Amino acid sequence: MEAFALGALVGLLLALTGAGGGILAVPLLVFALHLGLAEAAPIGLLAVGLAAAMSAVLGLRDGIVRYRAAALMGGLALAFAPLGVAAAQRVPNAPLTFAFAAVLGLSAWRMWQRARRALRANAGDAPARAALPCVLDARDGRLVWTRPCAQALAVTGVTAGLLSGLLGVGGGFVIVPALTRFTELSARSIVATSLAVIALASIGGVGAAAWRGAIAWDIALPFAIGSVFATLAARVIAARVAGPRLQQGFAIVSLVVALLLIARVAGAVGLR
Repeated sequence: MEAFALGALVGLLLALTGAGGGILAVPLLVFALHLGLAEAAPIGLLAVGLAAAMSAVLGLRDGIVRYRAAALMGGLALAFAPLGVAAAQRVPNAPLTFAFAAVLGLSAWRMWQRARRALRANAGDAPARAALPCVLDARDGRLVWTRPCAQALAVTGVTAGLLSGLLGVGGGFVIVPALTRFTELSARSIVATSLAVIALASIGGVGAAAWRGAIAWDIALPFAIGSVFATLAARVIAARVAGPRLQQGFAIVSLVVALLLIARVAGAVGLR
């Protein structure tokens, strides 16, 4: 029951804060269920991946997922996620936790910056259209595929895949800023496309972890079910509640959690 409740909390964060909300799945498992990072990572990735897949399907139905971009990034993420899982099984818990805390802190800072720009609503902060690697065709609204565009999306997919497998995060904190920086897609399209990539990346990471016997299914299944259930249920209120102020609050919480993770590991190392 505790795993289900924690999963529901992750699903709620995903629905309210977008693709980056799932990054708190692993810290919740570490603090509440006292799992090591290598144990918590595939469980968090399973929950985030399933919730992202459900949201991505709804995005496809609404026509806001850029499926070719998602296929490129997601295919590379799927291929590289097992490498991250293999590395996670070999890296000691302390440095792995420090790495996760650093990524969480970076994610918090980026979310804070995006929310601040949204509150300012300053169009001058956006890069010039001519400087973007990926632009939209004025005739059909699709991405214009060029070598710089494909390279930018490919690097994003590889990075998201490695981090998904290594740390158990979906990769939204990498994909969303990258799509914001490299494309002129709308915010809804960016989040929906990111969720599709996360779903594909999760297949590689969870599959590799399951093959290695690294998933505690008695915790993973109720956690994942709770996440999916809450994500779908929260879609009703997300449009009314979500916004820049909520994202700034989430960024502060993420930063606090990152500091707590560092303090936990530092204390454990000091006790030795």
